[in-house]
Amino acid sequence: MHKLVSLDIKKEILIVNDGSTDGTKQKLLKFKKIKFIKIINLKKNYGKGYAVRQGIKHARGDLIIIQDADLEYNPEDIYKLLEPVKVYKAKFVIGSRVLSRNIYERPNGFISDLLVFVNKFFSFVTSKIINQKITDPQSCYKLFTYNLAKKMILKENGFSFCNEIIFEAAKLGVKIYEVPISYKGRSYKEGKKINIYDGLKMFYFLIKNFFKKFLD
Repeated sequence: MHKLVSLDIKKEILIVNDGSTDGTKQKLLKFKKIKFIKIINLKKNYGKGYAVRQGIKHARGDLIIIQDADLEYNPEDIYKLLEPVKVYKAKFVIGSRVLSRNIYERPNGFISDLLVFVNKFFSFVTSKIINQKITDPQSCYKLFTYNLAKKMILKENGFSFCNEIIFEAAKLGVKIYEVPISYKGRSYKEGKKINIYDGLKMFYFLIKNFFKKFLD
């Protein structure tokens, strides 16, 4: 948290607690008096997409950046996501783990290797659907403008949100930029939440949109 707070840009930080039962709500109390931090506590766990939509609903800044609280993604990489905005006036930027030439850490094991393969497959399908090359659609590090957020129709409550928001941006004719970011993946023993069921739902969402594009 301290790295994100120290960024020398005008900002607001929206913390969405998606029904955590591990004492997170109590720990967040120490940030309550900081003016640019707003805490949103949800009564139960609704899912990744729902939580992000609540953050978007309360956002007031010109740019919105999704930052997962588990710090698999380094808050200092926010500067990297801002670069295409400065140079190209980008409206949507993805922080890509695939493009990274820096340290790329992830747990060893079959599940971790499977997730890498699945991400490559999702990258291929996503790129075909939107006619833009996307290397890391499942990356949780995404930046988009406030104005774009208000135009997108977002409904997915789970991890399919990561693909849905890309599709919505592309439908609006927005060019999507990617920048390399650092990544330090957690293992399931360390509390990683995404599972096979989440993967199947994302697979269904992608295939449904793939056939919708090419068969409609």
